[in-house]
Amino acid sequence: VSAEEGVQVAQQNAKDFLRVLNLNKKCDASEHRVLAVSVCPQSLPYFAAKFSLSVTDASRRLCGFLKSLGVHYVFDATIAADFSILESQKEFVRRFHQHSEEEPALPMLTSACPGWVRYAERVLGHPVTPHLCTARSPQQIMGSLVKDYFARRQDLSADRIFHVIVAPCYDRKLEALQEDVPTASPGFRGTDCVLTSGEIAQMMEQSDLSVRDAALDTLFGDVREEVRRHDGASSDGCLAHIFRHAAKELFDEDVGELTYRALRNRDFQEVTLEKSGKVLLRFAAAYGFRNIQNVVLKLKRGRFPYHFVEVLACAGGCLNGRGQAQTEDGRADRALLQRMRGVHATGPGRTPETSAHVQDLYREWLDGADAPRARGTLHTAHQGPGRPADGRDIKW
Repeated sequence: VSAEEGVQVAQQNAKDFLRVLNLNKKCDASEHRVLAVSVCPQSLPYFAAKFSLSVTDASRRLCGFLKSLGVHYVFDATIAADFSILESQKEFVRRFHQHSEEEPALPMLTSACPGWVRYAERVLGHPVTPHLCTARSPQQIMGSLVKDYFARRQDLSADRIFHVIVAPCYDRKLEALQEDVPTASPGFRGTDCVLTSGEIAQMMEQSDLSVRDAALDTLFGDVREEVRRHDGASSDGCLAHIFRHAAKELFDEDVGELTYRALRNRDFQEVTLEKSGKVLLRFAAAYGFRNIQNVVLKLKRGRFPYHFVEVLACAGGCLNGRGQAQTEDGRADRALLQRMRGVHATGPGRTPETSAHVQDLYREWLDGADAPRARGTLHTAHQGPGRPADGRDIKW
């Protein structure tokens, strides 16, 4: 990480967050910043397992604590993952139709994990980067939702909002440094600070504040009583949702429960759609650096059997992010991780396609799902070969 980045990442900590809270208490009300916190869906199972609560009750406990500190709004960032998944679904179907031997558009590799994307852009380059999905990550989309849509709904200028993300890993802090809001001026960040789940939990354990549980807010002014999860125990469920969508859209096949087959290890699994002995779709999940290396090697050699790969830098997926599920000496807390997986698996599910709020946002915020504003807000261009590295470039 560059020296400049190191300083900026170091500033994204609990002390910086509390500093902003304290400034609000000291300054005139007209100068107050509106504090909004968005909680990643992979963080909530951590709080649930740690405090022996259901995911919904854990969200109420977390929301109540943050509001006791002076936070004004606490959002569930799952709605941003809805957008990212829906856009990824459409992109995969488009790539499938465009794919040819001469101009390969497949495989499509996911781009929601900042650790993986940074490695692909800064180290691997071609032939990997053209295969990265162009849909923005949930964190990037949440930044735009809060600083653009929500700010205008509340009649606030975007710079009046201090937006914090609670996330399972430290790579999200680096992602926030390059997370421009597409509809704002260049360099305007959608996320001002990223705190890991573990940092927030430590604040909760050290606090002596009297806390009343509170329901999560939504971007639409109402409250959310129940937290619903996407399919996929270790991620946002990108693979499962895209697989089902592609099976129906491309082959008119309805897919229910997915059957995963472990390959080299439990962090490298595949799912296939077969008909009359022919494989129609072959998807894979590759978690952890060892499996990523295997994927890249096969891709470079031109012997790649998959149409789609969900790639995550953390072994075990996002639930096992280094910002949570870690013991004090930095080792994986396997017992806690097992409880997190159990909590996540038993929660009520949701599918992005059935979200009325998402469809409303496509119309009201983005001028329609296929409008230029939607494409500009929900998609990005990944650094490719020959493009100059910027000031955020890093050495791996």
